[in-house]
Amino acid sequence: MATLPPITELPTLDTEERAQVLDLLFEPCQQLHTLSVNLLRENTYYSYDELIEAVGKQLTDLSESNLESDNKWLEAILSAHPRLGEKKVESEQSRKEQAQLNQGGEGETAMLAEMNRKYEETFPGLRYVVFVDGRSRPVIMADMQKRIERGDLKQEKRDAITAMCEIASDRAKKLGAS
Repeated sequence: MATLPPITELPTLDTEERAQVLDLLFEPCQQLHTLSVNLLRENTYYSYDELIEAVGKQLTDLSESNLESDNKWLEAILSAHPRLGEKKVESEQSRKEQAQLNQGGEGETAMLAEMNRKYEETFPGLRYVVFVDGRSRPVIMADMQKRIERGDLKQEKRDAITAMCEIASDRAKKLGAS
């Protein structure tokens, strides 16, 4: 499935096909499948943005939970996104989105790898998630540094959820959502 089916067809898809839709919009992630695959069957959506908003609400609910299991579940979903600048990226959409980030020199590549390490040290269990959308490496790295210095885990999860939904919305448009 390289394109998204019409939104009205989602309830008629089998479980694997609904999981593939989630993979195209977000990142392949078993925890996201478990959390959200039934949304695509049980609810009627009139746009992919409406569906993405519903998934975002589920993720926000997890982030606001006091249960350790919910927090671990959310961290697994947020960490399904590849590290910025990583050479081995499973998702075709992520490869395309990160292509410009992989065009810097070795010094910038090493700096980005170090920033990923610092980020993950500051926020154990998370990966830095941002809507790249044509922004340069220096702009992305400045944002990452700001978020590391802020050191606010709850805000970081909210920012990552927002970024995931922005990425999914952009992917929906690029994949011919109707």
